[in-house]
Amino acid sequence: MHLIRDLIERHKKGERVGVTSVCSAHPLVIEASFRHALRRSQAVVLIEATSNQVNQDGGYTGMVPAQFRHFVHGIATAAGFPIERLVLGGDHLGPNAWTALPGIEAMDKAAAMIDAYVRAGFRKIHLDCSMSCADDPVPLPEPTIAERAARLAGIAEAAHDGDPDDAPIYVIGTEVPVPGGAQEDLAELAVTAPDAAIATLAMHRALFADSGLAAAWDRVVATVVQPGVEFDHDKVIDYRPEAAQALSAAIGPVDHIVYEAHSTDYQTATALAALVRDHFAILKVGPGVTFALREALWALDAIEAETVPEALRGGLRATAIARMKAEPGHWRRYYHATGAALDLQLQYSLSDRIRYYWPDPAIAAAQDRLFANLRATPPSLPLLSQYLPIAYAAVRAGEATLDPVDLIVAHIGATLDAYHGACHPDA
Repeated sequence: MHLIRDLIERHKKGERVGVTSVCSAHPLVIEASFRHALRRSQAVVLIEATSNQVNQDGGYTGMVPAQFRHFVHGIATAAGFPIERLVLGGDHLGPNAWTALPGIEAMDKAAAMIDAYVRAGFRKIHLDCSMSCADDPVPLPEPTIAERAARLAGIAEAAHDGDPDDAPIYVIGTEVPVPGGAQEDLAELAVTAPDAAIATLAMHRALFADSGLAAAWDRVVATVVQPGVEFDHDKVIDYRPEAAQALSAAIGPVDHIVYEAHSTDYQTATALAALVRDHFAILKVGPGVTFALREALWALDAIEAETVPEALRGGLRATAIARMKAEPGHWRRYYHATGAALDLQLQYSLSDRIRYYWPDPAIAAAQDRLFANLRATPPSLPLLSQYLPIAYAAVRAGEATLDPVDLIVAHIGATLDAYHGACHPDA
């Protein structure tokens, strides 16, 4: 995919440029990404789906890859964003969704998923076989991870039968953070050793060559390492450039490959810019943008409580908390508080597991009622300043209306601005 490869090539030539990867299936987050890119004259938008969100069995969104492509294309068209500037990616594509199965069965599932992704038009493929399956040792040996990744690359190559210039690009790596943030309390993270990062590349390069995938290796654009950034439920480990100096230097001589940084959610704008400068040129964000979405929705719920009679309110916040408690499957393994402390975790945890619940019919109906109420009774500027100051500024600048979707898009846009500034510092 030339749009991403061109950016990587520019970075390798010394330009301080990068690309933001938005990993979300929420329509308002995706819409905000397109509208933000149009305002900032951004050349490309990269939207990624994870293997547990979207797969051949439907994932937790209920969408197979072709349906997700249609879904995202529809949002882009409605926003007026050119489809030719959109890149679809697949994140953590491997046996992640089927680790309860034996390795052979899980890898067969992963192969079918990779085939479906590529045939559906996904062009950035993150090959992630770092997780152990039911009959695998823990941790999984690095050669096994690389062998499985090479197998999936072969599946992807076979699935693509179109223009060679539109062939898939790949991301590899074995030190892959857990999708969606850490599941335990964090102290400090060990940065990937430079020698380990280079050895991982050498192992994958050799296995690709042995598998007849030399041409595919030329389209490997990034490797995932740990630069020392992560978040858990209530704290963030910030990027410390001095700790990653040797790791940063190690990738410089490597042709056509940069680092991809996962779990960059909640990093400061300064830290994001430093990551791109230090060759972590692909910045992934997921919970960070859905957390901003939740902030905006809670603010709108508070405005509704100030302006709409109680009997007519949507009650989004209360409905969401009640549904999460009634269906705890998406958070039970992660949140362990009780009572009021649990209510705080359900709503405000940085891991943002509430994002799994937005499609719930009762929550969606409450959101629809909230939006209808605020369209019938738009918030005053003082109320907007109180609860959504970023959106208030956008309204005052003529960049947003008082429509609730506009207000949410403006609020999410502040998070996206930090990434855009890091990836395009001269814009």
